Amino acid sequence: MEVVPMAICVLKGPGGITGIINLKAGEGGHTTIVTGEISGLTPGKHGLHVHSFGDISKGSACTGPHFNPCNEQHGAPQDKKRHVGDLGNIEADGNGIARFELEDRLLRLAGKHSIIGRTMVVHENEDDLGKGGNSESLETGNEGAGLAWGIIGIDEDPK
Repeated sequence: MEVVPMAICVLKGPGGITGIINLKAGEGGHTTIVTGEISGLTPGKHGLHVHSFGDISKGSACTGPHFNPCNEQHGAPQDKKRHVGDLGNIEADGNGIARFELEDRLLRLAGKHSIIGRTMVVHENEDDLGKGGNSESLETGNEGAGLAWGIIGIDEDPK
């Protein structure tokens, strides 16, 4: 089996929003640990998603829908059924900085459903996790526009 131990995503967006997200295969390769810091956000919660395409030629408009190889509805990270790319929310503090660490059971850095070469996007609104009661909620979580984005790439193992 192909092994990609680490990946990185450098995010940039209009208005000076920047960030770095590091991804690391969890023990046994059954989870992925995601850590990051994004600055320049408005204080509060913002949806974080992996989108299907690695095309940022026109900002987040070219990134496609959330990565969803199993054809599920949008949901929360802990939901049994959800898009692979649904990572829930990150929260920016009063200074506009979001620092986070999460462990996800569906993200993969290698294999059939790898997220390498896809785009990570942080959005303007809080993700309602598919509980918003409308069709947009079941597709995007009513996340709003993309604020910053970057293509996920393989990171060199420092060992």
